[in-house]
Parts: sequence; structure tokens; C-alpha cells
Amino acid sequence: MKTMNSILPSKRIIASYIFDWIVIIAIAGVGGGFNSISPNHRPFSLLDLSISLPYVHKEKIPTWLLIVVGLVIPAIIVFLVCLIFVPGRAVSRGTPKALVWRRKFWEWNTGWMGLALSLATAFMITEGMKNLFGKPRPDLLSRCNPKVSQVSADRLGGDGMDLSPLWVLVSSSICQQTDKSILDDGFRSFPSGHSSFSWAGLLYLTLFLCSKFAIAIPFLPPRPYSQDPTYTNLSASKTALPAYHSRENTDGSNSSSSKKPRSEDTFPSQTLVQNQHIVPIRNQAAAPPVYVLVLALIPICAAIYISSTRFSDFRHHGFDILFGSAIGIICAYFSFRWYHLPIRQGAGWSWGARSRDRAWFIGVGRGSYVGTEGWAAESADENVRKQSAVLGGGLDGAKDGETPRGEEAV
Repeated sequence: MKTMNSILPSKRIIASYIFDWIVIIAIAGVGGGFNSISPNHRPFSLLDLSISLPYVHKEKIPTWLLIVVGLVIPAIIVFLVCLIFVPGRAVSRGTPKALVWRRKFWEWNTGWMGLALSLATAFMITEGMKNLFGKPRPDLLSRCNPKVSQVSADRLGGDGMDLSPLWVLVSSSICQQTDKSILDDGFRSFPSGHSSFSWAGLLYLTLFLCSKFAIAIPFLPPRPYSQDPTYTNLSASKTALPAYHSRENTDGSNSSSSKKPRSEDTFPSQTLVQNQHIVPIRNQAAAPPVYVLVLALIPICAAIYISSTRFSDFRHHGFDILFGSAIGIICAYFSFRWYHLPIRQGAGWSWGARSRDRAWFIGVGRGSYVGTEGWAAESADENVRKQSAVLGGGLDGAKDGETPRGEEAV
């Protein structure tokens, strides 16, 4: 008979998460397809100084280095953090190694899935927008090498010919550039791909580190509400004032239920509050060490530097960089929250696995992808029930007769 530690996930769940990886790769593939298509060529003026900057052949951050900094390094760090620091002190010494490695693998998987989703989504959105807008780069004229003598033939608009024959808008057909890829790239200024990619990867890394090492602004956790004057300073003299009495406190009814405050029905009893250990507000949270804040800021500083090089290399206008950064920031936050609990409330964990019968689709009427059927293969349910009855509890905190579910699934 199988032991609880050897129970494997349902094949349906495994297939659903493999398909998730396929979808993420497909999103990145769509972005790559957009990158191979010629963008729209927006008309431009030969007298526009904003696109007259020199073409810099040697970039400070070439594409290969961007991939290393924005993808490879964050992926390595996520792997090492999950390998070394997960599951941490939350697991007792007697926990079976199989469960520990299962949790390590799950946190590693969700960490990489979030990173991949962030980068793939930002890449696809950015490359698609580049082609749609076809905005000239600041170095377009240097790339174009226009043939000034045929301005009239390539004229598309403009009423300034009375001032100067060049005071018109022309098409890209005026360019003498023989390398089509260089010319096409000159019309991919908006939004900045380096900015969106770097922020999507490096901000995600920052959020991941903040989650795993509890790097967050101190906050007060929710507390039970009480109307006990001992804790609310609500004296008897105040309760006697007419302003205190409302329809919630006195509704004029003679029934016994109307004489009981509504707070007694919706909030914990006074006895429960009195039995709790009272901790001063100032001692309920504390600021993390500053060095961990520095650790979280390093990826952000790297993203800022990468974005700045696109301005100093004359590859993008200022708004292009800001908009690209916004795309990366949104994708990073969305992808992180897609797989991970809130930083200040999740104790560093990612969301658990979907349940077996809800691995692909739940439809209307079900509010969550986690159900009581758990994550284990259907054939293993009976073994889990039998061993749960003997051991007095299910795997990783599941109750008697239940297979693990949600965060308990890994």
C-alpha cells in the first residue's frame, strides 16, 4: 500500500500545468512573430530635429545582455531561493523529506511560471504595439540616409513648401538604407522593449524576494472588534447619551432579540476578547533590517539603468521609455499576484495547486479552483483516507478522510 509521502498528483493536474507552460511559451512566440513583421512606417519630416540624432551601433545594453539580466539571472535567483530557503522554519524537523522537496518544487514551479508569464506578456504587448504605431526612433534620419533630391516624389503631406521645399512629410521610400532590418527597426520607437522587458523581469524578482524574506512596510493585522468599555474607552455615561442610541442599539421592539446589540451577533464575544493577550499597537509589527531593503532595490535600480540607456543611446524618446516601463511594471505585478499570495499576508508562499476535478475549468456556480476532492490521483483517495484514520490527520494538514487541497496540496 502506498504511503502518504508517495502519493502523486493527479495526471489531470499535471497535464493542466504543463499546458499552462505551453500557453506561456505560445504568448512569447506570438511576440517573436510580431518582431519578425515589418512595422508601419509613419510619415516623417526631414527637418524634424527629434529624429535627427546619430545612429549608435554599439549599444550599452545589447539584446543578449538584456535577456541575461532580465530573464536568466532572475530565474537562477528564484531557483536558488526555493532550493535553499523553502520551506523555512515553518516545517518541523520531523517532516518527511518527500513533503519538503514537494514544497520546494512547487514554489520553484510557481516562481518560474510567474516570471515567464510576466516576460512573455510584456514582450508580446510591446512588440505588437511597436508594429501598430510605427513611431520613428530618435535616430531615424541617420538610419534612413534620405535622398533629398526626390522629396517631391515622396511627399505625403505638409503645407510648408512656401517656406522651404523640405518642409513636408515624406514616406520611408525616400530612404537609401539598403539593410531593411535597420530601417524597419527605426520605426519601432514606441514603446521601449528594453524598458518593458527589464521591468517585467526585475520588478518580478523584487516582488518575489520581498515575499520570501518578508520585506514590507510594517502594518497592523486585522483585529476582532469589541464594544467592551475596557478596550474601547466607551464609558457608561457616553452610552446614556441620546446620540449613542440608534436603530442598531434600540429599535423600540419589546422582543428579547431587540434588546441585544447587533454587535453581539456579528463580532466575537467580550469574553473572547478579554481572554486574549493584549499587545500594544506599537509592538505588533516592526521594520525589517535595512540591508534586506537594499537587496530588494538592486533589481529595481538595474531596471532603471537599462531604461536610461535607451535614452542615452538615442533609441527611444522619453515617453516611449516611460510607457514601456509601465507595461513591464503592470505585467510583473499581475503575474506575481497570479501565482503568489499578497506579500504582507501570505507568509512568503505561493498559491497552492488546483484541485483534481477543477484542473481545467470550473464553469458557473463554483467560486474557486480548489475543491474538497484534493489534488491527488483519484485511485489514491482510499489509501489517503485509511492512513489518515490511522495517523489522525491528512497529508500536510488535511483533515481525516480528506486529500490535501489548496496550499496543502504541495
